[in-house]
Amino acid sequence: MHEHGKIIRVDPVTPEPKAIAGAGSIIREGGIVIFPTQCLYGIAADALNEKAVEKVFDIKKRPASNPILVLIPDQSFLEDLTESIPETAKKLMKAFWPGGLTLVCRAKPTVPKRLTAGLGKLGIRVPAHPAAKALVDFLGAPITGTSANISGKPGCDRISSLDPAIFETSDLILDAGILKGGIGSTIVDATVFPVHIIREGIISQHQIHRILAN
Repeated sequence: MHEHGKIIRVDPVTPEPKAIAGAGSIIREGGIVIFPTQCLYGIAADALNEKAVEKVFDIKKRPASNPILVLIPDQSFLEDLTESIPETAKKLMKAFWPGGLTLVCRAKPTVPKRLTAGLGKLGIRVPAHPAAKALVDFLGAPITGTSANISGKPGCDRISSLDPAIFETSDLILDAGILKGGIGSTIVDATVFPVHIIREGIISQHQIHRILAN
């Protein structure tokens, strides 16, 4: 485990438990951790801590009208976060979780308004990257999964291209090397029928429709 100030190198396939526990305790205390997801680096904060979520918006200079998606350890966590899970959503989860699908569901009133941008909807994903998965599993709680970039700027697939402002304001950085890059997760709004694809990412529109057609 190579440490350089606040950068900790983690094995992308079998992340070291000590590094994950260190990152997890920072998040529990309301801190900010940069971590790897399947395509790009993300900003992790305790998604149910209003102050921590506020920090994420500040760091990214993200407009308040832009909701922030969350990562959860597994499907059972949906009960605490969402009003209901439509059948279409269940089909898609079965096919694509853990992985590159973010499902937008109706948020429970208890979910911080900042996360939903006051729209009453929440984007949720079970991550596939071993380090991201280990982090949510360690915490047993939802974390923010927004990309580690200033709003409107490109995402970052390696720590060396992280914006200096984000580097400065984060408490810890988990460096799992160069990620595959690309557009990130596919975002599907399951609160409407038929479902609405908000952003086509690593899962194609065709794949989504094929699962729903069965």
